[in-house]
Amino acid sequence: MEGDKNRVFRLQGKVQHYHWGGNSFLPAFLHIPNPEKKPFAEYWMGAHDQTSAEIVDSHQKIIGLNQFIRDFPRETLGEKIAAEFGRLPYLLKVLDVKDMLSIQVHPTKESAEQAFNKESRSGLSLADARRNYKDDNHKPELMLALSEFWLLHGFRRRSSLEQTLQKVPELQFLVYPFTHGSYEGLYRKVMEMPQEDVDETLRPLLNRIIPAYQKNLLQKNDEHFWAARAALTFNREEHIDRGIFSIYFFNLLNLHPGEAIFQDAGLPHAYLEGQNIEIMANSDNVLRGGLTSKHIDVQELMQHIKFEETVPEIIHGQKTSDHELVFPTPAPDFELSLLILEQGETISSASATAEIFLLMDGEAEIIENDQNRLLIEKGEAFVSFHEALFDISAIKKSVICKASVPS
Repeated sequence: MEGDKNRVFRLQGKVQHYHWGGNSFLPAFLHIPNPEKKPFAEYWMGAHDQTSAEIVDSHQKIIGLNQFIRDFPRETLGEKIAAEFGRLPYLLKVLDVKDMLSIQVHPTKESAEQAFNKESRSGLSLADARRNYKDDNHKPELMLALSEFWLLHGFRRRSSLEQTLQKVPELQFLVYPFTHGSYEGLYRKVMEMPQEDVDETLRPLLNRIIPAYQKNLLQKNDEHFWAARAALTFNREEHIDRGIFSIYFFNLLNLHPGEAIFQDAGLPHAYLEGQNIEIMANSDNVLRGGLTSKHIDVQELMQHIKFEETVPEIIHGQKTSDHELVFPTPAPDFELSLLILEQGETISSASATAEIFLLMDGEAEIIENDQNRLLIEKGEAFVSFHEALFDISAIKKSVICKASVPS
């Protein structure tokens, strides 16, 4: 950044084509043709070394955001954030979940550091599919629904889980172990059960509910709907995915557009369907326990799960100014907010650290100085760095997602 007066740059994220993604939402949002109907699962806007976004600097040179921040940490992040985190502390994504994602948890910061170093010392390549830890960071995350969004989120309350086990005939054998035991005992029983016993236990249930699912007789607020879908999606070679048990054990949530939820280390969860914005610590560490074709490590998963009931807390945006809604979390790594400007309105902004802005709807002009003016449309993004001063002017009514670090 030496000799460069600009501190605001256009940002180009990277698409992840995971098999569970849809083929229309993200291409339309990003204005990318998709005649081959490839899955567009996630759009990453951050500086993770695995998949970094890119900026176009004042000399029209394309540079990875991760490399740019490494080259100029104090100028981009500011002294405080550079010293505390040593990198851009968050990762911003847009997701389109067509097929359900894995049962998963994320590690704590301390656990991630230890396990990442251990796997690295073992010689296991970062690209190896058996690798659990892609980096040394934790991954608390906030998701904000852009559509009707369905997910599994933490263990149900004890009374609710007992009722579910009683209600489903094929799961009644678990009632006594749970009522006289713990969440950990219940979950270990099914997650460490021999595959033959998993098949024998769940096959009668699936034989009963799959025909109802195929005849559209099940609703999405019914666990049987997702269990049947999971079986049709993930069962392989006559074996049944043990992740199906989790659908009955976890809270089944339906978030509406504009509602958000926070998921900290150790909280088991799975995304089922819909589109969302995600912001998380700058990490890709995922420990999986089922409902996926990716690497599953039940033993590692079990070491990190919080075996406790979870009462879901839906987060609504808190108005901090005439134009900004903030979605607060306890995470020190990130803060997500929405800026809402009517046509013709202009707001001034000052960045204390690196901030990423994504235009969700509308059209706006970003004015940093006479020489740096950016016109952005729906699906386009820009990044501002430490000490950036600029105006955002709405050419059309605009909704802008802003990723930052709590002040």
